[in-house]
Amino acid sequence: MSDGTFTARVLGKVGDVPAEEWDALTDGGNPFVSHAFLAAMETSRSVGARSGWTPLPIVIDGPDGRVAAALPAYLKEHSQGEYVFDHAWADAWHRAGGSYYPKLQIAVPFTPATGPRLLTAHPELALPLLRAAETLCRDNGLSSAHATFIEPAQVPVFEAAGWLLREDIQFHWENRGYASFDEFLGALSSRKRKDLRKEREKAQEGVEIRAMTGDEITEAHWDAFWDFYQDTGARKWGRPYLTRQAFSLLGGTMARQILMVLAFDEGGEPIAGALNFIGRDTLYGRYWGARVDKPFLHFELCYYQAIDAAIRLGLSRVEAGAQGGHKLARGYEPVRTVSAHYIVHESLRSAIADYLARERDGIAQDQMWLGERSPFRKAEG
Repeated sequence: MSDGTFTARVLGKVGDVPAEEWDALTDGGNPFVSHAFLAAMETSRSVGARSGWTPLPIVIDGPDGRVAAALPAYLKEHSQGEYVFDHAWADAWHRAGGSYYPKLQIAVPFTPATGPRLLTAHPELALPLLRAAETLCRDNGLSSAHATFIEPAQVPVFEAAGWLLREDIQFHWENRGYASFDEFLGALSSRKRKDLRKEREKAQEGVEIRAMTGDEITEAHWDAFWDFYQDTGARKWGRPYLTRQAFSLLGGTMARQILMVLAFDEGGEPIAGALNFIGRDTLYGRYWGARVDKPFLHFELCYYQAIDAAIRLGLSRVEAGAQGGHKLARGYEPVRTVSAHYIVHESLRSAIADYLARERDGIAQDQMWLGERSPFRKAEG
């Protein structure tokens, strides 16, 4: 594929690119677009095979023969594991006699975390990457291309390319320079502050909670977490997205970027856990599971321990994953997320554009409504 003076290539997997070349395309601040993470998804067969996620990264080579720009992209046979829901679009297009699948997904598999999707240190290559994705769709009968959870700085590139923008809401915690969890609590209203303290006390009764990273995390810990993850995955998605090998690979290559929080019972057995990834300025909460139903333990491991860790590590925010209005009462605030969509067929594009215009109004109203219900103390005056 060629766009003016730039020629793009489609590869079979991220692992086809040397790690140092791929990682040179990013600033190293987001763990999910790293070569280690994406290659672990491939090696562990969490993507590929029968997952419905076929790796299809698009790259542009520089004059030195090294990869100068890349899109982490996947051929999708369904809409699972994306967290930006387009099932209604697919159903409408199938009823009209079209084929919505396969489609192209520009994303980190199974990961609703904001981050760069146009990987390059050369701004002039960003638009050619998108044009290459469009050409791939048109030339191969794909209905569309979708870039999800785009970092705010890159949204204008997609907009300039004419892709349709879609907005949604997540709940993130912002570190306003807190020196401790108690200082964060001091910023909340009196009632909310008391509620959170009671929840933490209940959650911590009769358990030991350990936050571990690096070499502290052993294969025995991964075995325990795999059990938790399987239970949650079976209840939420029907089957877990990641394989057991994926966790060992991530632990082997990204241990210092992982924070595992485990709760142990009085006999020393792990009963619940939460998994986080550490970025340059953000802690990303990803997975959780439990063997027992203990009140408020989910909030403690996933939300309060994440806040504790972010303050301790000097991070600016915590992204706690998709959805979950219950996060609002725990100090996580509504934040806009953006996806971008290239639709090949003009009539489908027109219908989706109309739908998004109506949806955008509703999202804006939801964010305003949620913002007014913040647990933080109201400013005086």
